[in-house]
Amino acid sequence: MKKIALALAVAVIAGIGAWFVWRPAPAAPQVVFTLLDGKQVAMQDLKGKVVLVKFWATSCVTCIKQMPDTISAYNSYAPKGYEAIGVAMQYDPPNYVLNYAQTRQLPFPVALDSKGEIARAFGDVRLTPTAFLIDKQGRIIKRYLGEYDVAEFHATVEKALAAG
Repeated sequence: MKKIALALAVAVIAGIGAWFVWRPAPAAPQVVFTLLDGKQVAMQDLKGKVVLVKFWATSCVTCIKQMPDTISAYNSYAPKGYEAIGVAMQYDPPNYVLNYAQTRQLPFPVALDSKGEIARAFGDVRLTPTAFLIDKQGRIIKRYLGEYDVAEFHATVEKALAAG
């Protein structure tokens, strides 16, 4: 009886462990981004691309520090099927966001999350910068919070772009 109980316990633990290792990546929420120019882009429209959704604020020192890397990655990978969307936090004044995007000539779309709905849909994002890397099938493959390893980020993007 003890052997059966032990075997059952091992099987349950192995199953739980396998679920954590091989569980499918969660799907990105089906949100609609309202861009600075008033255009709307639905997450659904981005399927087939590798997408970075980056929550940021003009008052966030780390966000501003990371912006040159975000621009560089966008410029490098956009021709290969990569998209980035900067999502300005609800508390960020729209005129500050617009001014920053224009003066820095941000090459990627910037959305205003004026009601906080996008942040809530992505797990109630409150800290910036927070970014989500989404694969071509619309699944979240990586979440970045604060500082990140730029080389690892590039390797992950390249792997996702190469995947079918």
